[in-house]
Amino acid sequence: MEDNDWQLGAIACQLSTISSEAVNRITSLSPTHPLPKDKDHMQTRKALDGQAIGLMLLLCLVWGLQQVALKATASEIAPIFQIGLRSGVAAVLVGLVMAARGVRMRVADGTWRAGLVVGLLFGVEFLLVGEGLRHTSASHMVVFLYTAPIFAALGLHWKLPAERLGVVQWCGIALAFGGLALAFFGRAPAGASNVSGNMLWGDFLGLLAGACWGATTVAIRCSKLATAPATQTLLYQLLAAFVLLTGAAFATGQAHLKPTPTVWASLLFHSVVVSFASFLLWFWLLRKYLASRLGAFSFMTPLFGVLLGAWLLQEPLESRFLMGAVPVLLGIVLVSGGGQGMIRPYLQMWRRLRFRKVDAGSQTAPK
Repeated sequence: MEDNDWQLGAIACQLSTISSEAVNRITSLSPTHPLPKDKDHMQTRKALDGQAIGLMLLLCLVWGLQQVALKATASEIAPIFQIGLRSGVAAVLVGLVMAARGVRMRVADGTWRAGLVVGLLFGVEFLLVGEGLRHTSASHMVVFLYTAPIFAALGLHWKLPAERLGVVQWCGIALAFGGLALAFFGRAPAGASNVSGNMLWGDFLGLLAGACWGATTVAIRCSKLATAPATQTLLYQLLAAFVLLTGAAFATGQAHLKPTPTVWASLLFHSVVVSFASFLLWFWLLRKYLASRLGAFSFMTPLFGVLLGAWLLQEPLESRFLMGAVPVLLGIVLVSGGGQGMIRPYLQMWRRLRFRKVDAGSQTAPK
């Protein structure tokens, strides 16, 4: 276990070093203004190039590792307390970026009401994540948490006419929910072990956290925060999470911390890399590249989380869970728009071949 802690700390420190260049770059390019929605700007967004693919893989690796780091240090610092502390540190960093860019919090325009709702949802989401990690594995948590695009798509379909789901996306939702049913109910018989029951409860909390994340997305898109600076929206979320989670940690007796090197590395990783640099980098990518292409990478995060949990924490990979996780990940890809991007080239190729055959047939047909 000590070797695994050393490996985890080394990875966290290395990712912090790798992300330092990204922090220096995005603090000068950070999107402190809302994402423009005009057609001219949409046309300037590019398809993914090598830089974007490399940065997205790094982001997915970072986001997949965070659940593993929370689980690995749970005996030294409670997950909800660590998330609360990281949110407070990241809020200070985001505030410094806003001050350096001359951006002020908008209160008079009424965004604070939506900010409170979004912040509450964000805080509840990670409260559920922290509690769920006490009962289930990190690999399970990352898969169920990243069902958020499914819930966001359903909510936006209901609230916004422009976000109506197509046939491919409905197929993705059906596939994902079928995988969830298999992951939940296709396990060992009830009563076989108390561990199985506890893990089922932790998985359910992870699924609720994914629903809260999806509701957060819907609340942002359907409120004045949709036109607010991205850093302001992020600051609302971080401040609410800091207050809610640190308060919950003290109220439940989980506000303990053992100052070990692994804990400090984990706090540094979560505060600077996860809650600060990765989100600013994500917003920067959204300003430069097509969002649908970026969203297609979302399935990589739970995949990295499962692999890292098995490698660093020796978490078992149950065959039933994997059989359920695969359709869930495929469903996420389809709902996020990546499925259409993958299917469309094959449809176009099939149509071209079909037309060529028709043309060739017409040329050789007797007159």
